[in-house]
Amino acid sequence: MPGTIDSLGAGPGFKKHIEHRRGPPPGPHRSPPASGDKPDLISDTSVINPDQATRDFALTKMAPTEVQRWQTRQDGLANLFRATAPLPSPGPNEVLVKINAVSFNYRDTEVAMGLYSHHKTINPEATEPLVPASDMCGSIAAVGPDVSAWAVGDRVVSIFNQTHLTGQIKAADMKSGLGFPLEGVLQTYRVFPATGLVRAPKHLSDEEAACLPIAAVTAWMAINQFRPLGQPGGEGEVVVCQGTGGVAISGLQIAKAAGAKVLITSSSDAKLEKAKALGADYTVNYRTQPNWDETVNSVTNGEGADIILETGGAKTLRRSFEAIGFGGTIACIGYLSGKVDSEEDRTNVNLLALRKTVTLKGLINGPRERFEEMVAFYEDKGIKPVVDRVFAFGEADEALRYLYSGGHFGKVVVKVQE
Repeated sequence: MPGTIDSLGAGPGFKKHIEHRRGPPPGPHRSPPASGDKPDLISDTSVINPDQATRDFALTKMAPTEVQRWQTRQDGLANLFRATAPLPSPGPNEVLVKINAVSFNYRDTEVAMGLYSHHKTINPEATEPLVPASDMCGSIAAVGPDVSAWAVGDRVVSIFNQTHLTGQIKAADMKSGLGFPLEGVLQTYRVFPATGLVRAPKHLSDEEAACLPIAAVTAWMAINQFRPLGQPGGEGEVVVCQGTGGVAISGLQIAKAAGAKVLITSSSDAKLEKAKALGADYTVNYRTQPNWDETVNSVTNGEGADIILETGGAKTLRRSFEAIGFGGTIACIGYLSGKVDSEEDRTNVNLLALRKTVTLKGLINGPRERFEEMVAFYEDKGIKPVVDRVFAFGEADEALRYLYSGGHFGKVVVKVQE
């Protein structure tokens, strides 16, 4: 059944190995291939049902027989390793995707280090090597039975939680996350449920489109989660983005395109200059100006921000409450200052929320319908994700370590296909 765990990458379609064809079936004037002849994939489609031809892998003579992949045992960033697997074939309501580019998120470093354990619906204990990463752009290589939404050659982008298609996320959806607990996308091919993809924006390269599933969708939800579907907004509002990683830079781009004013924080003056070039109205170096909430209130004449993309965690949340305006929203996205709830960092959330009728919302990405809404916005506004650096597939482990170092501005991408 589509949309269930059994239809995902860990399900039957992913476990089935492609059956090697011995060439097209004999026609009225064709002799069967001689013993030992190599199969010729779809070399003569005149004898093949056209509907079946669209399901045969890529309609090419060069179909690979195995998948190249990176895996982790969740035992450290230095221990990722290369592996191969048989090429899978899509089952009913599934498609096979040739993966062209993958982008990394901070989550991927935690998975590789065995630290992604804070979501109560996920069992963090690793039993088998796992293909990491959730964000990819690729093209449909083959479609299974009963698939009408996609055709071979369509450019697609993955959604993070494969069963989260509409509305608020449910606990069950967390178990459909790519790159943990399900097999991820740091590989050359993968089977997806037909509903687990969205169409890639036409104006973006594969490397740019691969940046969208977590970083951009999370930023989109932080700004638009309480607005009606199909009615994105932000004009005239003040948005605060913490840091210069993928979510913060996506938030900056989305908010500016919507007509909002943006204040962004960083510990690097060089990164803040880059943020200004992208349209940031105000910048604060929180190392030299730790009371950045005072700057927010100063530039808003004491009104505070409408939305804060809170990625710092315990050590920044109190300042976020000071910086937020009456009736504003603090979107809790990350915890770069750590997960420990120490006494000195503890905040009286109840009182602070009541004081300004603040909405404090934990945010884990968004549904497919919101992703599609965002894609339309990106195409209309011509937004292009900021790619900091592109690594070759053979350098994927180095790319993940680079992301963890924090030296990036925007997104870190792996080009999968050479």
